[in-house]
Amino acid sequence: MENENLIPEEEVSILTLTDENGADVDFEYLDCIEYEGKEYLVLMPLEEESNEIVILEVEPVDEENENYLAVTDEAVLDAVYAIFKERYADVLTFED
Repeated sequence: MENENLIPEEEVSILTLTDENGADVDFEYLDCIEYEGKEYLVLMPLEEESNEIVILEVEPVDEENENYLAVTDEAVLDAVYAIFKERYADVLTFED
């Protein structure tokens, strides 16, 4: 997938998450997709040279906080990615 200025640079949202090793990792927020009653964040790591994306499930904790969980169900990952690809088919080039 090539990022062809999905969001103008001045509007890019950066999300910093802490990984399992306690290190902070910066991601570019691409989208939030609802699927089967749950929300999923679609993110792209900023530090890596890869064109891969990360999909995380949003788990509300309270009105101000939420957790982001790794999605292990391949069917859910595929479905959310398919929605993402459909939404941005005119903006991004995807590699299968």
